[in-house]
Amino acid sequence: MWRKWIITVGGLGLLRPAPGTWGSLPPCAMAFIAVCLGAEALTINLMLLALAAASSAACVALGPWAERQFQGKDPGVVVLDETAGMSLALLLVPLARQAAEGAAEGAAAGADSASIGFAFIVIAAAFVLFRILDIIKVQPANLIQQFPGGWGILLDDIVAGLYANLILQLFLRLGLPMLA
Repeated sequence: MWRKWIITVGGLGLLRPAPGTWGSLPPCAMAFIAVCLGAEALTINLMLLALAAASSAACVALGPWAERQFQGKDPGVVVLDETAGMSLALLLVPLARQAAEGAAEGAAAGADSASIGFAFIVIAAAFVLFRILDIIKVQPANLIQQFPGGWGILLDDIVAGLYANLILQLFLRLGLPMLA
């Protein structure tokens, strides 16, 4: 039972429709709450990195069991891979910089509303980008999904997370400052 709880991320993989979407939410919620509490970028990034590493390791370790248990390659109820990929999509994305500035300017308990709004938009954009890229499987994601066991379950989501991160980084660092 504990294995099912882990690979479904506390049962999120059992929700319908779109279990992968549900499994992508924990890193978003974690990052958003951390920003709201005024956490610094380093703290948020360390939390996301730890979540990505733990999710990845557990997915690789429990993947073969999940494929046997649910009788199929990359079963839909396994959403630990989405949690890992979404964590990478948010890693090093500038969202706490504004929160830290807002807190330094006098927001005693957490971030100000402008910082929180900015973080919400960035996290939502990362979420949408990740889900689209995870669904369409841009190469090499489609090829590496064929790896055996937990690696095949995990690696396509890692690629989607890295692609989403790259796109978001380019937009935020090159495009968004021109709009401000």
